[in-house]
Amino acid sequence: MAAKFDISFSKSAKISGGLSILLKASDADLAAGAEIADPASVIARAMKIAKFSAKPVSTLDIVAPEGSPAERLIVIGLGKAEELTAHDWLKAGGTAASKIKSVEKATIFIDAPGVDIDAKIAADFALGILLRGYSFDTYKTKKTDDEDKANGKATKVTIITAAAAGATKAFADSEVVADGVNLARDLVNEPPNVLGPVEFAAKAKQLEKLGVEVEILTEREMKRLGMGALLGVAQGSARPPRLAIMQWKGGKAKERPVAFVGKGVVFDTGGISIKPAAGMEDMKGDMGGAAAVTGLMHVLAARKAAVNAVGIIGLVENMPDGNAQRPGDIVTSMSGQTIEVINTDAEGRLVLCDALWYCNDRFKPQFMINLATLTGAVVVALGSVHAGLFSNDDALASRLTEAGLSTSEKVWRMPLGKEYDKMIDSKFADMKNTGGRYAGSITAAHFLKRFVQDTPWAHLDIAGTAMGSPLDEINQSWGSGFGVRLLDRLVRDHYEA
Repeated sequence: MAAKFDISFSKSAKISGGLSILLKASDADLAAGAEIADPASVIARAMKIAKFSAKPVSTLDIVAPEGSPAERLIVIGLGKAEELTAHDWLKAGGTAASKIKSVEKATIFIDAPGVDIDAKIAADFALGILLRGYSFDTYKTKKTDDEDKANGKATKVTIITAAAAGATKAFADSEVVADGVNLARDLVNEPPNVLGPVEFAAKAKQLEKLGVEVEILTEREMKRLGMGALLGVAQGSARPPRLAIMQWKGGKAKERPVAFVGKGVVFDTGGISIKPAAGMEDMKGDMGGAAAVTGLMHVLAARKAAVNAVGIIGLVENMPDGNAQRPGDIVTSMSGQTIEVINTDAEGRLVLCDALWYCNDRFKPQFMINLATLTGAVVVALGSVHAGLFSNDDALASRLTEAGLSTSEKVWRMPLGKEYDKMIDSKFADMKNTGGRYAGSITAAHFLKRFVQDTPWAHLDIAGTAMGSPLDEINQSWGSGFGVRLLDRLVRDHYEA
């Protein structure tokens, strides 16, 4: 769920009560509009007394003096004007959102002197408001103080800028991106007793309302296709697995699609190789890759992207029971390659390998990118700042890195090599599903690489970024929705007609 904001843009302001927000760069004067919101120049005096230096996302909160058209005045610092990036504007919008969720109306002046404000910047600022406004409170029976104050009403937000006309159009696109990110967040945050494989597949099916073609494969159909690796993970659960195939056909009829594949382990106990009890509740988020793919497909369809795209998510639950697969079992994947299951907690790659092979075999895509909360090893290596990037294609890896820097959903390329690949050779099968403790994220990537053939491919290990990552100015949710903005930017920049 998200806080409700009714955002509009205007070239001029008529303030009557409510909250007024002004932006200030550290190396420039106060934003245009200060004289309207604060005719008595209280802001200037308050900044001097508080030694407010306008550092990035710093704030100064002031009670408006008698006679002011506003009730409260807030100044948000931007830092140095010449150093501002698109992500800085998102953060500024998120900072504004943190101040306005409990008010009825707010007027925000964003045309700061010395800062070139265009329609995209204004839309990025508004997107930051929407992303920060998200909260997941579906199962709470008591309202917070802010919710009580808001009383279920949307906060009316008017953004004042000379670029209002273009910003209104650009914001329509930004709203779609926010919807996709927040859909992914919702999916990750849902409790595991509510969101099983069948229920997740039904969520994907709802994208048909946007024009996405959705097929759902059942256990019987996957058996016919020979998906022994994916089905082996699911066999210990009372909940049946599903494979959801989402197609958006916005490009030319004969154009090969771009493809995204997501790991959707709706809950991961580790199976027979069971995880420690402490922290196991977080394993409801082990479907963060599938959530990101679903959110991305929502964005592409809702904004009518001029591209053909395929999203495939493998949905299973990994549980221990008398029918669960055992360490030492050998399964046969859809590719015909056999896999010795060394550790049943290395299950995500078993789901992905069949989904990747199916995607490549059926759709012959331009590239495949898979997303997965795959290894703890990548969290040890990169923390929650970067997702791990592994790829067999330099051009695709470079484009992903570029998109990551643009959106601040950062990726860091990790090595691949024959020496690592040998670590997953098995004595009894074509390969084993883990190479052991060392280089764990790399050997996991090599496992997946054996199922993509010559197709350009990238694997994003988002274990540190999709769930439980540090809260920041644009995300206050346990499930971050990581990957949606990153991949949408990749498609926009390089793959749309």
